[in-house]
Amino acid sequence: MALGGSGSERGPGRVVAIGGAERSRAGGDAILRRFVELSGGAAGRVVVVATASSEPDVVEANYLGLLTAMGAGQVRALRLETRDQANADDAVQALIEATGVFFTGGDQARVAEMLRGTRVDSVLHTRLGTGELTLAGTSAGAAMMSGTMIIDGGREGGIAARSVRIAAGLQFLPGVLIDMHFAERGRLDRLLSAVALYPHALGLGIDEDTAIVAEGSRFEVIGTGGVTVIDGGCATTIRTAEYDGKPPAMLGVCLHVMPAGYSFDLDGRRPLVATSPGKHREVM
Repeated sequence: MALGGSGSERGPGRVVAIGGAERSRAGGDAILRRFVELSGGAAGRVVVVATASSEPDVVEANYLGLLTAMGAGQVRALRLETRDQANADDAVQALIEATGVFFTGGDQARVAEMLRGTRVDSVLHTRLGTGELTLAGTSAGAAMMSGTMIIDGGREGGIAARSVRIAAGLQFLPGVLIDMHFAERGRLDRLLSAVALYPHALGLGIDEDTAIVAEGSRFEVIGTGGVTVIDGGCATTIRTAEYDGKPPAMLGVCLHVMPAGYSFDLDGRRPLVATSPGKHREVM
């Protein structure tokens, strides 16, 4: 079964996917400051979308204050709690004018259900495609960026396809499958289970206070934790047909763990290490 959102190609716009709790450790402001910088800094116009949250008033106020304190020129909240709101002229205009959009945490399935196929969904993809926008999301706001999206599962432990619930994401990062709070909540089993079902998707497990900054066909790792990459495409064997509560067969799967300073080539599916500012070499 093919799952996908409204886009299928990576554009030149920048995407910042955060593993959650981005201010939980010393120096944690660096991720949000990077987002503000990429969004234009003092000249930027940032929109905060708390669709995923069950407490939007609290979450909006928190991020409005944080992003303003970090130097964003204009910061406003945009309520998208119904599909009618996500098709409204004022919402579309707000996103046409924005240089940065930040999706908060909460429930990634709710974000996808509210936005998929709407005018808001379309304008976000269009502006990413032209390189006019920086799009960021934390926790659920990162998970929904995947083409194929994990929405639940893995609590019982072990690698098993039936333990993971999958849905179509919004395709801001097509070809990947993002899991968040990765090391902190022990989600390696969950991501392996998802990749067993969808080996064409590159599994990305992002730790808390850690992010990937993706532009074009490459992403870099920033923050205090790491990013785990699971590539089922290089496996010699992946068998899930004989599931019956048993783990899948996964042989030769590639796994990389990358801290800040490393990058990844999404087209070539290979990790890179920085040798100097703006220059990278393939990790042998």
